[in-house]
Amino acid sequence: EFAVDAVLLSWVATSYLLTAAMLLVPFGRIADIYGMKRIFTYGILIFTGASLLSAISTSAILLISFRALQGSGAAMLFGTGVAILTSVFPSVERGKALGVNVAAVYSGLSLGPFLGGFLTQHFGWRSIFLAYVPLALMAIALIFWKLRGEWAEAIGEKFDLGGSIIYSLTLIAIIYGLSLLPSILGALIILMGFVGILAFVKWETKAESPILDMSLFRNNRVFAFSNLAALINYGATFAVGFLLSLYLQYIKGFSPQDTGLILVSQPVVQAVFSPFIGRLSDRVEPRIVASMGMMMTVVGLFPLSFLNGKTALEFIVGSLILLGFGFALFSAPNTSAVMGSVEKRFYGVASATIGTMRLIGQMLSMG
Repeated sequence: EFAVDAVLLSWVATSYLLTAAMLLVPFGRIADIYGMKRIFTYGILIFTGASLLSAISTSAILLISFRALQGSGAAMLFGTGVAILTSVFPSVERGKALGVNVAAVYSGLSLGPFLGGFLTQHFGWRSIFLAYVPLALMAIALIFWKLRGEWAEAIGEKFDLGGSIIYSLTLIAIIYGLSLLPSILGALIILMGFVGILAFVKWETKAESPILDMSLFRNNRVFAFSNLAALINYGATFAVGFLLSLYLQYIKGFSPQDTGLILVSQPVVQAVFSPFIGRLSDRVEPRIVASMGMMMTVVGLFPLSFLNGKTALEFIVGSLILLGFGFALFSAPNTSAVMGSVEKRFYGVASATIGTMRLIGQMLSMG
């Protein structure tokens, strides 16, 4: 409709991911100081407004700009959602609650391309953004009706603006550099990003009220390695759906709608098993369950490396089911381990850090 090239088109997706990633931790810290419910509500309002503006965009540049605004709203949601759940539920029920949350997150991530394809095919691309508005209004009504109280465990502490700026610029460099690979410029920008990481760590160790307390990584092995595991897991798996969607359409000749139905086999397994696995992680040490999930993910990924033009559909669906079960085993226990390893005043930052690991993992996987 806007006659743009492939590079500019990719920024319709990248602008959203980039803004969400760079603002997640700062908004997580703001939520700890000013209140999680407040930031969560603002996030839904901004996301809804940006969706409406995206639907009525008259140019590609406007659409990309509104998608970036949508990403800032998403950062407010991702940075507070898990933190609110962790605050509301006692530790003995945390895994169960996070299991339901993980089922919703993974179902959304996996069903998105299928639902997007269906809406675009039958109602046009603008319907993707318009479809969100009534759902968001329902969510806002539920917040005011059901979500009582406020959670702000770091009231009175200062917000580290300098650290936030360094953090945001660092992530921009890394993610933008990834989008330019394999060019030399892309590699140089990524290198600048890694220099930014060192500058950020140095700044945060001296800051009075850091947005990301470095002691969480230095002195808290559970927090550090659980986040690293999440990064590896998303980095290893996110692009599978993208690659299989191309394989099933171009090699196997399936329609976009049929391809979506085949790929749904994975999120269905995740959605069914995640709540049960969450309950299991309340009784069994989360690292054991999450490690089993990683192992199951490897078992699901390995057969897919042998795909060719004659591979049976049953073989593909079987691998996707194994992957879905691996995701279910890994995600809720891993998230529970991260949130259970920090004090209440760091819930917002911890929730945002997990979200950041997911977004960076997705970008690395696609790269």
